Amino acid sequence: MLQQGFDYAYDKRLYDRLREGHARPVREHLYAGLDYQNKLARFLENHDEPRAAATFVSGMHEAAAVITYLSPGLRFLHQGQFEGRKKRISPHLVRAPLETVDKTLQQFYDGLLSVLRQPTVREGQWQLLECRPAWDGNGTWDGFICFAWQGREDRRILVAVNYGPNQGQCYVRMPFEDLRGHSVRLQDRLSPAVYDRSGDALLAQGLYLDMPGWGYHVFEVTRAA
Repeated sequence: MLQQGFDYAYDKRLYDRLREGHARPVREHLYAGLDYQNKLARFLENHDEPRAAATFVSGMHEAAAVITYLSPGLRFLHQGQFEGRKKRISPHLVRAPLETVDKTLQQFYDGLLSVLRQPTVREGQWQLLECRPAWDGNGTWDGFICFAWQGREDRRILVAVNYGPNQGQCYVRMPFEDLRGHSVRLQDRLSPAVYDRSGDALLAQGLYLDMPGWGYHVFEVTRAA
């Protein structure tokens, strides 16, 4: 479709791989060049697919949304998705059954939308990051998907997701050379978590992550000193 002149096309492949719940195929899909990824419409539900809240279990839903909507491309969000609606409505109808709002999910999407409004994500440069084992014999690193946005005035966002049901550990290689010689603050925009790290250590070893199944961080990365 893109070769025929369409501006955007649904990224059904990413959606299907997220539904399967395996990190490696999702990560491999994100290897594609940005000239291609920037023309993909990322989504978790639409009028043809079942509701995300009825498809992805709690925790998996939020992790999939972080990957989907903080990746490059067009972000497609469906009516009722923020409230956690589970009943798919025919596009021919102009009414829907009453459903209880999922307050926790609604709060999550409020936070995610606040990140999406940042110029760093809207106008910055995106790159997929390399993850490696935290120690020999620990294969849980393969469940991580990490990437970064870098905008103007040294504004950066680091996204890390453990896309699987089990606890996992890894080191993620940091791409920000100007952190060398500085103290670095990582403040999660979707939780109260704040961490201070040495920029030299982050560049030499990478950022150590130990996260629960379906865990995620959206760190704002700043030089503290």
